Amino acid sequence: MIRNYFKIAWRNIVKEKMFTIIKIGGFAVGIAACILITLFIRDELSYDDHYKNTDQIYRVVAEYKVNGEKLKSVHFQLPFADVLESDFPEVLKAGKYNTSELFGAGQKSVKLEGTDQNMFEDGFIFADQELLDILEIPLEAGNARTALTEPYSIVISKSKADTYYPDENAIGKMLILDNDTQRSYKITGVMQEMARNSHFNYDFLMEIEDENMSWSNNNYFTYVLVDKKTDIQQLEKKMFSIVEKYVIPAFGGRGRSQDFLKVIKDSKFTLQPVTDIHLRSTLDMNDGLKHGDIRFVWLFAAIAIFILLLACINFINLSTAKSANRAKEVGLRKTIGAFRENLIVQFITEAIVFSVISFILGVLFTWVLLPGFNKIAAKELIIPWADWWFLPLILISALIIGIIAGLYPAFYLSGFKPVNVLKGSLSIGSKSGKLRSGLVVFQFTTSIILIISTLVIYQQMDYILSKKLGYNKEQVVIIQGTNILESNVESFKNRLLQIPAITQVTASDYLPVEGTKRNGNTFQKVGEGNLDKSVPGQIWRVDHGYIKTLGVHINKGRDFSTEFSSDTINSIIINNKMVKEFGFKNPIGEQISNGQIWNIIGVVDDFHFRSLKEDIRPLALVIGNSPGMISVKLNTDEVSKVLASVAQLWDSTVPNQSFRYTFLDQKFALMHEDVSRMGAIFNSFTLFALLVACLGLFALSAFMAEQRKKEISIRLVLGASFKSIYRLLTVDFLKLIIISILLAMPIGWYLMHKWLEDFVYRIQMNWQVFMISGSIVLLIAILTVSYQSIGAILMKPIKSLRTE
Repeated sequence: MIRNYFKIAWRNIVKEKMFTIIKIGGFAVGIAACILITLFIRDELSYDDHYKNTDQIYRVVAEYKVNGEKLKSVHFQLPFADVLESDFPEVLKAGKYNTSELFGAGQKSVKLEGTDQNMFEDGFIFADQELLDILEIPLEAGNARTALTEPYSIVISKSKADTYYPDENAIGKMLILDNDTQRSYKITGVMQEMARNSHFNYDFLMEIEDENMSWSNNNYFTYVLVDKKTDIQQLEKKMFSIVEKYVIPAFGGRGRSQDFLKVIKDSKFTLQPVTDIHLRSTLDMNDGLKHGDIRFVWLFAAIAIFILLLACINFINLSTAKSANRAKEVGLRKTIGAFRENLIVQFITEAIVFSVISFILGVLFTWVLLPGFNKIAAKELIIPWADWWFLPLILISALIIGIIAGLYPAFYLSGFKPVNVLKGSLSIGSKSGKLRSGLVVFQFTTSIILIISTLVIYQQMDYILSKKLGYNKEQVVIIQGTNILESNVESFKNRLLQIPAITQVTASDYLPVEGTKRNGNTFQKVGEGNLDKSVPGQIWRVDHGYIKTLGVHINKGRDFSTEFSSDTINSIIINNKMVKEFGFKNPIGEQISNGQIWNIIGVVDDFHFRSLKEDIRPLALVIGNSPGMISVKLNTDEVSKVLASVAQLWDSTVPNQSFRYTFLDQKFALMHEDVSRMGAIFNSFTLFALLVACLGLFALSAFMAEQRKKEISIRLVLGASFKSIYRLLTVDFLKLIIISILLAMPIGWYLMHKWLEDFVYRIQMNWQVFMISGSIVLLIAILTVSYQSIGAILMKPIKSLRTE
């Protein structure tokens, strides 16, 4: 009997070729989209789950409330980790690392001992031995227990070891960093390649040299390994004793203001599971890591479910629409003794056959599309053919989805009464029109919501990338690794200015883009003999050409000038945000302090130096030495010629050292590439959903035109006009699309309104977005339905009536 069911299923597949192609094709496209999204979600959720003690590893987070705003920080003092380990029995180990460029982390020039050629590398951090232990960083060479215990020791990645010493053992070799020949680093360990799905991914781990045990400098990320029986909430509460015992006395002794001390006293600690770092970290943590977003994970999961639903709806719609063609079969089978249960099993078997074939094609589509998807998503996803669970999961999913998609058609078709069928009283096209209409409305409502979302995401990204930033990012070249120039920085700057197309030059590692230095401080207004309100902010060391090179506008006071010797000692320029935070009416001449007293000589307009998801923070500029990058302002269309001249100048100044550069606008775009990437992924799956919905509408309109071809022929013979018949075939579908538009608009507005709340600077949604979204779907629907309708109208009536 089962073999007979499969035989009938195959005959129906071969008999209805167009509908079979659309049924299976739509299903396969939906399944491919679901598999791609599932692979993406699986990768995102798998971050940091590879540790043996995953459930015991946490990152320490501090929570503060500053001027009514809740902020989180993951930066702590050097002795903080040691106190955690010594004072709390629940903490088995506490480790730390420092990524601050101020301390020498970040980017460095690397020279092998006995060579002259410098190579420039990123990814230098300072770390301790306990961190290696907690994060279970495996070493391919060296002693994992003592690798970072010796002074000036360094652990490097396998890829770097292979680059520097391709045919040698790297252990014991010496590296000279930033041309400092007095302090070479000894390679004491070679790390195995970090897991791809690890938040911690650095190539160079240097032993911590910092000996500043002050409780007022926060520069270290701290991780803990806790006992399995630890009550995390109780430990978090107990950790506040560190503030009372160490932090408050340290700051109180430095004359800090009462409101600053109140912020410290009201702070609290939380322990963030290591598996939450990638997806559940907030921007204000400022940890310098590349993060995902759990909200995008759930959003893509919802899209996958919707696409699969759309594919199932196509199957249900086409199955019930073709019911009249199967009615006589059902009637005859029942007449000769078939039970309803037998028919239900038969129709579900057909659905399973369709589902299995669709899954096979869906997996094939996934294999074809995966390289392109990886490029868009910046991933290295693979189909897990070798995993024991993959093929069984595909088979079980095909069976389950086949059963779900086939349930309604099976019960509906098997419910026909033989007497009505054989009398011919079963209405053509079935009585399931309302259900089909409802499902079509659901399909296109979902598609319109996705189109609205796509347009809003595109507009928001365009707004971010074209927004007035408060500085001019165009035609600014950043020359990297210029600290190798040492005492020649000023002469190199002067020689750059002699190139005609170069208008301004500045040397500073502090730029308004990610990957450059930051230095957080707390400032107080200097009053009459005491310190007043505290304001947290950044203080950047720049040179005299910084403001002019970046095109920042000074709205009060003056720029730094070489004519005033005091500018290099105690002069400071602040932004409007800091003026507002202090409440200055006339800031020029006022004094502020961060341990050193500064005289305010100028105020600049606020400019963005963080992601546009965040508000502008207080910022101060002072004259200082920070020569790791030189920024060059150009005024030319022949950029390549200017770069060639700069490269030639570089080679003549520091022979045998590579010339590396980037553009400020490119660095800015990189700050927001995560949102751009998510937008591109979202666009791709919107097209998937729209394709599946349109395939269903195409097949449904084709079937309805086929069912009514005799009616159309009779109307044409009786003199009906082309226009009236076209209206007859299309108006019902267009009504459904209009209902979909009306339903989708408020839902789309609400969802995008919630998404935009994540951005401090965002677009205002306008009616054009909704009009364009509705128009796109309406146009696609009209074209889809019109193709079938016009084909039915143009067919000669005699072809349809010759059997009558």
